[in-house]
Amino acid sequence: MSQKTLTESGQEGAVEAPAAASAKRWWILAVVALAQLMVVLDATIVNIALPSAQADLGFSDGNRQWIVTAYALAFASLLLLGGRIADLFGRKTAFLIGVFGFAAVSAIGGAATNFEMLVTARALQGAFGALLAPAALSLLNTTFTDARERARAFSVYGAIAGAGGAVGLLLGGVLTDALDWRWTLYVNVVIAVVAFAGGWLLLHNHRDAANSKLDVPGTLLVAAGLFSLVYGFSNAETHDWSSPETWGFLVAGGALLAAFTWWQTRAAHPLLPLRILLDRNRAASFLAVLISGGGMFGVFLFLTYYLQLNLGFSPTKTGVAFLPMVAALMVAAQVSTTMLVPRIGPKVVIPLGFAVAAVGMAWLTGIGVGSSYLSHVLPQLIVTGFGLGLVMPPAMQLATGGVAAEDAGVASATVNAMQQVGGSIGTALLNTLAASAATDYLAGKDPTNKLVQARATIESYTTAFWWSAGLFAVGALITFLLFRRGVPEQDADAAPVVHM
Repeated sequence: MSQKTLTESGQEGAVEAPAAASAKRWWILAVVALAQLMVVLDATIVNIALPSAQADLGFSDGNRQWIVTAYALAFASLLLLGGRIADLFGRKTAFLIGVFGFAAVSAIGGAATNFEMLVTARALQGAFGALLAPAALSLLNTTFTDARERARAFSVYGAIAGAGGAVGLLLGGVLTDALDWRWTLYVNVVIAVVAFAGGWLLLHNHRDAANSKLDVPGTLLVAAGLFSLVYGFSNAETHDWSSPETWGFLVAGGALLAAFTWWQTRAAHPLLPLRILLDRNRAASFLAVLISGGGMFGVFLFLTYYLQLNLGFSPTKTGVAFLPMVAALMVAAQVSTTMLVPRIGPKVVIPLGFAVAAVGMAWLTGIGVGSSYLSHVLPQLIVTGFGLGLVMPPAMQLATGGVAAEDAGVASATVNAMQQVGGSIGTALLNTLAASAATDYLAGKDPTNKLVQARATIESYTTAFWWSAGLFAVGALITFLLFRRGVPEQDADAAPVVHM
């Protein structure tokens, strides 16, 4: 099979892709997937370990949220910068620095002797993750140019992005129960050694945007805007929505991102070229990732509470309980990217996935105080996981497909940013709605009665599930309206070259 590639001098020519190169691509996929798993795991793996870490280091309940928030803030606000650095200075360089730095600060966090040391390590994890994640996705995008191979690669990557949170819960529970909370951070060192060695041996550095310059004003505007947005939604969990620390940061974030958008139309070397956002399929894909990221927290966050606090599951058993959802998501990821989208296009597949996920979440509202996992949780998880598997992998593939090689890093960063911001919005909104539902249920009842307390808690969970179902239903409508009919065509001019 003949493929187009670019020589180091930039000349295009036809070369025959040998079998060794094809095999090498799949090894690159394994390395990239492993690195992505490390980043995604850290969004949830520490959550289960927080009570143990708090008891060990002696920090307050108020400070506990910052162990999670510090990671999210740094990761979200620096993603576009990380993606552009990969385009400008080389994806192998960005990938290896990201992997090494992530492992180093994970080791520091695992050895933390106080709250300040741990929260600083978590923030630095987010910063290195913001360099690593877009480099990993753009490497995938520029390595796989054959349509079938690319679909297969993205089914793996999308499944990891979608199911990594659940795997993080399982691994966090196992490590906390069997060893110590510190191993939820030390485990990154083990993963990173393999990813770094593989990246060092398999990848070659290539700077597709070497002639461009870093857009410093754009970088400052988007970093400050994303920081303010995620910080504002994070504050909504601990402050009232009327608090200036909530709405003030949300307004500031919106204004800064509006200014960033305006600046991108004026900048000579824009950080995020607007041509990336103006394609209908790509815009619809970004929104699909944003919405699925927000709605998924209705599954992971509140179902984790329900399994542990109401059904009495241990951290390890809770993680195992999510595995059927992971399996369903992975099966659907393979089916959607390699069979359905190439045949009938995203306009049917992705809205259908959202609709299936909405049904699963609505079905999950049937849980009660004495419900069984096998009858009231397991089937619903499988349905929801299958639906999300029809959404996330093809959306991620379409969001980066057809992008010029010099924009691959920043396009990949935008995908990650959408997922992160969606998760922050979903967490804040669903937490607030769930808390309000519990308060409303307790009105006029005896709050000291344990059965009343349990039912109020169930009311908060089911409210979050209903809103997640509604969010997925909105996602089905939006993506149905935005996606173009038919099977997307690979843009031959924009197809990335093989970089290995």
